Amino acid sequence: MCATCGCAGDEPAGHVHADGTWHEHGPGHDDGTGHEHDERHADGRTVTLAEKVLARNDALAGQNRDWLRARGILALNLMSSPGAGKTTLLERTAADLAGELVVGVIEGDQETALDSDRIRAAGCQVVQINTGTGCHLDAVMVRDALTKLDPPEGSVVVIENVGNLVCPALFDLGEAHRVVLASVTEGADKPVKYPHMFRSADLVLVTKTDLLPYLDFDLARCTADLGKISPAATVLPVSARAGDGIGGWYGWLRRAAQC
Repeated sequence: MCATCGCAGDEPAGHVHADGTWHEHGPGHDDGTGHEHDERHADGRTVTLAEKVLARNDALAGQNRDWLRARGILALNLMSSPGAGKTTLLERTAADLAGELVVGVIEGDQETALDSDRIRAAGCQVVQINTGTGCHLDAVMVRDALTKLDPPEGSVVVIENVGNLVCPALFDLGEAHRVVLASVTEGADKPVKYPHMFRSADLVLVTKTDLLPYLDFDLARCTADLGKISPAATVLPVSARAGDGIGGWYGWLRRAAQC
């Protein structure tokens, strides 16, 4: 349903396999609400009802949120462009906070299980969703993945969304907080170029700060822009590899888990 990216009418829908992999169905698949994802006229032309799809997604996201709250589970929607460091951050978090927080991961990628293999090796339970041509996760996918993951009460579920700074911002998944990563290798202008994504963030992690000495990245400018676009968001510079600032991320996560 992404009117912004051109995948309108091809909203992925399907189910999670027994092995934790999402299987995609074609357009028109019933998402479990009794409605199909598109309407097809006799001439084969597909009419995408963007507002209807978003409203249906929001209703399902609300159900996900209620399910998570009833079990005291903290769900985070982790978003960024490809290569910003989401998986590396999760690997280090799982290792450093092992024994303190139980972390389960829903891993979203267009193809492969490469990242879920890394997360599993770090000690987390993980369910892989492959979206094929889809550019984001939606509430239906997350609902089915939560059933497969079966996270224990009081745990943390991190939904690692498909790498994309546009469409994932449109879709509520039922998360309690949105965490957006912006790496210093991407340039300091990302918040002003993609304001909707950063405006929806509760926490922005400026990642790979160990590379700052080798880059022309204006951290002060990036932070100032974020303050204008999303004044309520917390901004933390971090390096998952070097450990710089990682304590701030852990502190934020601990506080969120206690709420």
